[in-house]
Amino acid sequence: MKKTLLWFVFVAAMGVQAASADLATQAVPPLKPLSEQPKAARLAAELLTRHHYKPVPLDDALSEKIFERYLKLLDGEKRFFVQSDIDHLEAARTSFDDAIYAEYLGLPFAIFNLYTQRVVERFTYARSLLKKGFDFDKNEDYQYNREKAAWAKSEREIAELWRTRVKNDWLRLKLAGKDDKAIIETLDNRYENSLQRVSRTKSEDAFQLFMNAYATTIEPHTNYMGSRAAEEFDISMRLSLVGIGAVLTQKDDYTLIRELVPGGPAQLSGQLKPGDRIMGVAQGKNGVVADILGWRLDDTVAKIRGEPDTIVLLDILPVDAGPDGKHKLVALTRKKITLERQAAKKSIIPVADGTTTRRIGVIALPAFYADFEAQGRGDPDFKSATRDVTRLLDELKIDKVDGVLMDLRNNGGGSLAEAVQLTGLFIGAGPVVQQRDARGTVTVASAANAAPAWDGPLAVLINRSSASASEIFAAAIQDYGRGLVIGERSFGKGTVQTMVSLDQLVKNETPALGDLKMTIAQFFRVNGGTTQLRGVEPDINFPSFTDEENSGESSFDNALPWEKVQAADYSLQGNPKALLPTLQKRHEARVKSVQDFQFLKEDVAEVSRLRKRTSISLNETERRRERDEQEGKLALRKKSRGADEEISSSAQDDGLQADERDLSNELAAEKARKDAKDILLDEAAHILSDQVGLLKPGARVAVGSKPTSTMFRDQKPWPKPAPATSL
Repeated sequence: MKKTLLWFVFVAAMGVQAASADLATQAVPPLKPLSEQPKAARLAAELLTRHHYKPVPLDDALSEKIFERYLKLLDGEKRFFVQSDIDHLEAARTSFDDAIYAEYLGLPFAIFNLYTQRVVERFTYARSLLKKGFDFDKNEDYQYNREKAAWAKSEREIAELWRTRVKNDWLRLKLAGKDDKAIIETLDNRYENSLQRVSRTKSEDAFQLFMNAYATTIEPHTNYMGSRAAEEFDISMRLSLVGIGAVLTQKDDYTLIRELVPGGPAQLSGQLKPGDRIMGVAQGKNGVVADILGWRLDDTVAKIRGEPDTIVLLDILPVDAGPDGKHKLVALTRKKITLERQAAKKSIIPVADGTTTRRIGVIALPAFYADFEAQGRGDPDFKSATRDVTRLLDELKIDKVDGVLMDLRNNGGGSLAEAVQLTGLFIGAGPVVQQRDARGTVTVASAANAAPAWDGPLAVLINRSSASASEIFAAAIQDYGRGLVIGERSFGKGTVQTMVSLDQLVKNETPALGDLKMTIAQFFRVNGGTTQLRGVEPDINFPSFTDEENSGESSFDNALPWEKVQAADYSLQGNPKALLPTLQKRHEARVKSVQDFQFLKEDVAEVSRLRKRTSISLNETERRRERDEQEGKLALRKKSRGADEEISSSAQDDGLQADERDLSNELAAEKARKDAKDILLDEAAHILSDQVGLLKPGARVAVGSKPTSTMFRDQKPWPKPAPATSL
């Protein structure tokens, strides 16, 4: 312990010395652990070493891995630390285990403080370069991908890296048509905002980052969440919160209203609109307004949220007012807000096949959500994915659709119980997924539906970001022969997590210690295989922009291995794969004549080529040539479509970051992207339509399932899932 303390003092002094050596660098007050954080770290360690699915002792060997991951989380692109920093930090490599058990977090905080100091130094240097300008006739490159690069050997080398970075930022804006004055103003503001973000960093940020370095070193899907992060996770699961019904964003020091939630207090008031700036917040009609200019967005959000039916007072600077314009006070009563945008939605795609037009119902499901709290207290209207999809299926049956396409693209999972229940809407009663705990005990989760809500033609659309609960659903549909799986190979996450409240463990009344999302089991398909690492392989594959080497479960260096257990006792409900050769041929023939699909394949090939690059030219002539080639390609595409519109500005690099763009333009571009033709969804609907056409009149894809009671034999009954169990 004494050695640890001495090392901490040394590193802290080293950071100060480095700062004083740079005359232009502003000081950032060092962060210190909060009183409850050492206790939270030790409590988390006790849980992880005893109750994790893959328990790993917290010792010197694990400490070394935590050290490496912590550096990667802080500076994965190696843009801030130099080799001498890393050499000095080596003393901490095997000390994190002692620090956690001794409830002394000086080590990780010292490293974090050194990191923030280096960030300040680098961005301060970047601002100084704007005064000098650049020569864009020189032939030199900027290395933008440094993940596999070595640490810079010296301050001179890191300075050169930042010189080329700033030069690239400048050149992008220049190519977008900005003059030098506008470029300097934009970049100086950008780098200043980066410095401001560093100055707003809190102890909670440093602690959460360090604890996640520890947690994810054990296994990729184990995480620590501070109290605020845990609340956001709960909101994403229950799709509701208490607030004013406004989506906020941040631009410079301002908090802006980005969108108004339909039917929410903010929208119903008629006094607010997108682009309005929130300058202050008070509690109650007569409360004292606190100036929030320069606040972190999460701090502002926390002040605006509150208990239902209470009043929050907002000091608003309207969007059309100048910086010195007239403010107005808007009082709003907080209400429960349902996040309908993130809930299941339906649409119908008409598909022409000769003289026949089939109607394909689409249900887009962004997540397997459920409001466990409302369900637990007996709320008859509690929100859940299964309840929403059931309602949408009823509506689609009234609409007389010929088939249902479940769109699970970018669905990262959610509730395990919801995955099981929702699968039952399509298979009726029967096993859905198997789960093996740390003791090796295998249990089977079964849907208990008396009959499926939809037994007609079915397809599931997935991509590389479809994970966990999405994979359970897609795999079960595939294993039962209940429908086709179309798209990309899924993520490959075959593990189950549960949320553990550290505050509840020690009976804290006020949240202070945070939550641990901990892996407790591995799930397996009913056929005995697992989606772990391998994901769900589609029956019909679509072209993908995804870099499988650097995405999905297989990209993690410590992911659990692929394994297999005994298959569950289940019955096939159909054999859509019998039609697969014909469906594949029709798909291939059709997309050859679909121009946008061919353009997509060209773009995928181009992205794959560019992905292999790690640097870009800083020669203006070369960059203009590359830009002109790209614009020429877009112009040819526009001409081949017979379109009259100009080349979309969203297809061109404007050199700006998201928070630098005009909000109204950004919202318009977002709407245009949302309204753009979804080529892959359209083709998936055509494939399902083909399947419907190949079935004999009156034939059913689903042929029924065995009664639940005959499906378990020697397997142990499925335990009732804990409300917090999630994927």
